[in-house]
Amino acid sequence: MTYETIKFEKKDGTAVVTINRPQVYNALNVQGKLDIIAGIKEANKDSSIRSIVLAAEGKAFCSGQDLNDRTVDATKGPVDIGHTIETEWNPLIEAIRTSEKLVIAAIQGVAAGAGLSVVLAADMKIAAPGVRFIAGFSQIGLAPDAGMSFMLVRQIGYTKALEFALLGKPLLSEDMLKYNFINEINENPLARALELSAEINKLAPLSVKMVKKNFQHAAEKQLSEVLQREKFAQRFLGFSEDYKEGVGAFLEKRKPNFKGQ
Repeated sequence: MTYETIKFEKKDGTAVVTINRPQVYNALNVQGKLDIIAGIKEANKDSSIRSIVLAAEGKAFCSGQDLNDRTVDATKGPVDIGHTIETEWNPLIEAIRTSEKLVIAAIQGVAAGAGLSVVLAADMKIAAPGVRFIAGFSQIGLAPDAGMSFMLVRQIGYTKALEFALLGKPLLSEDMLKYNFINEINENPLARALELSAEINKLAPLSVKMVKKNFQHAAEKQLSEVLQREKFAQRFLGFSEDYKEGVGAFLEKRKPNFKGQ
């Protein structure tokens, strides 16, 4: 199968799915999300594949939603971001979470917005030193989506999650390790992720599958409800004048002037 926005490779029982839009810091348009979903599904159908490594080309791992995508560009008219969440981002997060093959994220550069949600959805995470992890939604008049609300609050608690989501101050790899968001820090996250996947590939596949499902069940009974709540919130905010101003300011590289409308 051929892909427009990702690279798909097989390496000794591991499928390496590499986001390949470095010219836009691996921001994801519609096709980008569809390609990652398809790559994960292809890996799950292949009995020779035991695990999946999700990586990225260039300086960034994923900067989230491509704001130049017509489906979310409020400067060109009203947009239903709830529809984008429902049909693009939530299916991507659910593809990672429901993958029967373990998904390991190799994070070599910044993960921002829903790109951070993609990182959080992975089963295991290896990050390079000093990588910045940014929520960023409030800076364009939106709220965290793609499961971020669920994962942030459960991992670091309501108070710190709220501070991180609203104020926009990045967390670094070292902070993420302290909060148990990532497994380890490594100078070469892709190489280390492949080493880890090689260890997983030696395990009994059914055991890996069941351990993942059982642990998710124990920790995430209400994820589907949170995904729905995020969708409704984002749909409401996506029709706001503040979101239109936030996107315009982002594209014009200026500070936004929010008016609460």
